[in-house]
Amino acid sequence: MKKLLLLFLLSTSFTMTSQISKRVKVDGKIIVEHQDVDAITVFNTSTEKGVITNEKGEFTIRVGLNDLIEFRALQYQNFDLRVNEAIISSKRIRVFLIEEISKLDEILVLTKGLSGDLPNDVSTVKTFNPKLDALYFGIKKSDEYEFIADPRSGITNEAMHSQSTTMVNGLNIVNVVDQLLLPLFRSKVKDKKAVGVPDVPISDVKYYFGSEFIVDNFNIPAHRVDDFIQYVENDEGFDFTLLNYGKELEFLEVLYDKSQQFLNVNSEKD
Repeated sequence: MKKLLLLFLLSTSFTMTSQISKRVKVDGKIIVEHQDVDAITVFNTSTEKGVITNEKGEFTIRVGLNDLIEFRALQYQNFDLRVNEAIISSKRIRVFLIEEISKLDEILVLTKGLSGDLPNDVSTVKTFNPKLDALYFGIKKSDEYEFIADPRSGITNEAMHSQSTTMVNGLNIVNVVDQLLLPLFRSKVKDKKAVGVPDVPISDVKYYFGSEFIVDNFNIPAHRVDDFIQYVENDEGFDFTLLNYGKELEFLEVLYDKSQQFLNVNSEKD
């Protein structure tokens, strides 16, 4: 019996050691719009071990396939990431964090009709939840927006899982193209009407995020990002329909080819 117990313990120890050995060290970087990237917590819930980012938003952590990584900071929205094969093979993680906007329901306090029973009055008081656009443009224009009839009703989230689409180094690449690259490239088009590109509100152009992605993934020097965008769009063969939704991966392939040409041209000049 003792021999069987010893054999079982040795087998368990070997299995645990094997699982630990499968974890690899990955280098990560947090990218935000306002450069406040120091001391963001990066926690691996699978190993119950965490690290914090340095002043550049960089960190190193050991991960294994399907580990759940949590990113937490007071000033940014919480973000969770499931480690996939792409992260394991590249040993890199790039995360774009969105600033947290604190907002409270506006409460309408009536001068009469209150019972004095606080729980009862709170349950019956009317509240409204303005859409985020209403907050951006001011509550004075709230009549231009549609407010939900019952803010206490539950919400059914029918969205696709955040990692059901193509992932690159932990990023949902389609979302990155839609939210960061397309607005940036559209804003640089000189004659938008002629090529059928919609105008872009300046608030939709997250220049820092977009340029950081170009620098990090296409090796374009930071001070040459604008030149690279113009180089791509000045090509007579550039297909401006790629700046529409639904062609994100084709657009990335073109950007990669153009980045190689751009770097070669500029290296010859140097």
